[in-house]
Amino acid sequence: MSTSPLINVTGLQESLGSVTVLDVRYRTAGPGGIDEFRAGHVPGASYVDLDTDLAAPPGPGGRHPLPDPVVFNEAMRRAGVGLESGVVVYDDWSGQAAARAWWLLRHYGHHDVRVLDGGWRAWVAAGGRVETGDPSPVPGDFHGRPGSMGVVGPDDVTSVGVLVDARAAERYRGETEPIDPVAGHIPGAVNVPTVRNLDNHGHFRDVHELREVYAAVGATADADVAAYCGSGVTATHDVLAMELVGIRARLYPGSWSGWITDPSRPVA
Repeated sequence: MSTSPLINVTGLQESLGSVTVLDVRYRTAGPGGIDEFRAGHVPGASYVDLDTDLAAPPGPGGRHPLPDPVVFNEAMRRAGVGLESGVVVYDDWSGQAAARAWWLLRHYGHHDVRVLDGGWRAWVAAGGRVETGDPSPVPGDFHGRPGSMGVVGPDDVTSVGVLVDARAAERYRGETEPIDPVAGHIPGAVNVPTVRNLDNHGHFRDVHELREVYAAVGATADADVAAYCGSGVTATHDVLAMELVGIRARLYPGSWSGWITDPSRPVA
């Protein structure tokens, strides 16, 4: 069992065959990554669709509400996830979709889940073996219950000590809003865009640097911290980054897209 939420390419190469690998390639407002998966993926990986496996249909809970437990458990078993075997998740979106899968599996009680640092790009750049087509994984025996990771809802999100908005700075400031019908942010929130978690090569920054990034907005190990984004997906990237430095941040799953479904809620 790993104590870190990350694994590097070498670590995954050495672990192939003993871990379950999940491919969560995804683009916001774009097609799923199944075609890219079929064209090439880490050997033995199973494709997981963010929209259908890692989220419920859009509604009052936002654009990507947390999935129904039956749907999520069935998707994980179908992908070969077991109760005892380790899981490695990757994407081609700077780890943002992979972080959602990591968070959900942790939320459902799986204790050995890691995100491939650098993702698909790092795997290919390192000369990792590539498999094509649709694999047929042996179904896993995973069954979990949500509750192992902290969550916060719309009624108490504004009372969080340090509420971190993971969206791009211009969206946080309300200067532009390319996806949701209302621009702005939740009053009192501070901004740590997910890009600040990564170095110039697309890998997570050194823990000392990350600690400084979050300490600058008041997010420390002894603070009450939660994170949100547009729909509850990319905020898990900030949650993962904070996990690296010992901050156990909660997630507001509805995030901005859920917050604005009630026009009586304030907007900054």
